[in-house]
This record gives sequence, structure tokens and C-alpha cells, in this order.
Amino acid sequence: MPRSLWNGTIAFGVVRVPVKLYSAVESKAIKFRERHAKDGAAIEHRRICVQEEREVPYPEIVKGYPVGPDSYVVLSGEELRAADGAASHVIDIEHFVQGREIDPIYYENVYYLGPTEVVQEPYRLLQAALERSDRVGIGHFVFHGKDQLVAIRSRGEILVMHTMRFSDEIAPSSKPAAGASERRPTKREIGAARSLVDQLGERFQPAGYKDAYREAVLELIERKARGEAIEMPTAEPATPDDELFQKLQASLTGAGAKSRAKTGGAGGGARKREPSRRGG
Repeated sequence: MPRSLWNGTIAFGVVRVPVKLYSAVESKAIKFRERHAKDGAAIEHRRICVQEEREVPYPEIVKGYPVGPDSYVVLSGEELRAADGAASHVIDIEHFVQGREIDPIYYENVYYLGPTEVVQEPYRLLQAALERSDRVGIGHFVFHGKDQLVAIRSRGEILVMHTMRFSDEIAPSSKPAAGASERRPTKREIGAARSLVDQLGERFQPAGYKDAYREAVLELIERKARGEAIEMPTAEPATPDDELFQKLQASLTGAGAKSRAKTGGAGGGARKREPSRRGG
């Protein structure tokens, strides 16, 4: 069991549920280290005081909020923690909503909420209530120095918590650029696109999707380590308006051929994009 990130209590009504917070995801991102292009030496990032022109140790650093030109209100770490108050130890559920009402754009990070070793009955009660009502608890708590809007739902026999964005954090959708084509798709094109969507329809199977970009980067690293030259790929052009229907028809034909070539029926899983193998 990984180390808990936070210990506290879920509050709904007068019920209190002791919980522990765990990360629900593990990053598989490729981590590069900065090197000097000229000689390959390591790069260091240092905190420099511009007035004293010297490196400042971390304990001497505080946070300042600008209140005017070259004027800051400085808060220490202790003062910032005092602003958390009791809310830093309580996830306060305010409402229970239908999960389908939440636009995924509001979701941010995801965590597991586990029961404490000593008190588990209130945890099981909340988990069962959410599962049977098919609802999601919406509430607040303070985490990492920020008031977090959260959604708590049941997943199997555990509780999952999503941190969420507030409505004023969602940027307005952009409008088409000036001079962009105002042509709307024809009924024939929409029908063909709908047919393609239906033909590519499958049950969602998460394990069938792989990080093809990560695999391509690792392959590229191996090739360059062997001394191979790397050729830059060319981008595919956008489909012109007058070729849209023909491209849809070709896609339908190709998707149909792939579907017929599958073995074991329609449950063959998601398709994986193969990494590029261009180069020397």
C-alpha cells in the first residue's frame, strides 16, 4: 500500500467518515534531464537574490503577493497554513448530483480515498449509498494550499475523488477565425460520418490503448544511441472541402475491411497507432 498523501474526514450531514488519500495514477512520462548542448554538462537551476546577487537557501524564501508597483505582501509558510483552518482536514460534501450531469471538462486530478484501519463502517456506508443512488458527492477541502472543488464517487468497493476546476477557470470556447470557411457539411457528408462513427464503435477497453508517442520516443532514443540519422516526418495536409465525402467513403471502406479481418468478432479491443519507423 503506497503512503497516504493526506489524512482527514469526509463530512456529509452529521456523519463523519475518516479517510486516507492516495494517488490513483502513476505517471509513465519520459523524463529528460537538461544538458548543455555545447559540452553535454549538467544544467543547474539556482535561486538567486537579484539585490545581493547570491544564491538563497530554500528556508530563507517566502511567498509575496503583488499589491502595487514593486510592493508585495509577504506571507510565511506558517501564515499560509493558518489560512487553511479546520478545512484542511475535512472534505465537506455539500450536494449529491447525478454523475452524468458533470461535464468532463471540470475534472482535473484523481485520487483514491481509502478507509482508516480502525474505523471502516462509515466508509462502507457512504460507498454503498453512492453506488446504489448512482450519485456523486460534490464538496470542498483545502489541499496543497488551495481550496479544491471535488467530486467523490463509488468505484467498485472503494471511493474515488476527482479534484475539479471551478466554473470561472474554464476558458470560453474559441470562435472560428476571421475569414475561415463558413461552409457547413452536407446531409450526405454527415450521414457518411455517422456511418463511420457507428462502424468504428466498440466497448471502451482501457487496456487496449497504448501511449504510442512514448513508445516512438523510446525507439527514437535507441536509434540515435546506435548512431542512426533521424529523418523528420512530413505533416499530412488537411482534407479539402471538395474531397470530404470521398475521404469519408474511403474511410468507411477501410474500416469495413479491418472489421472483417478481425478474428473473434467485434470484441477485438481498441486499435493502436504504430510508432513511426522513418529514418536511416
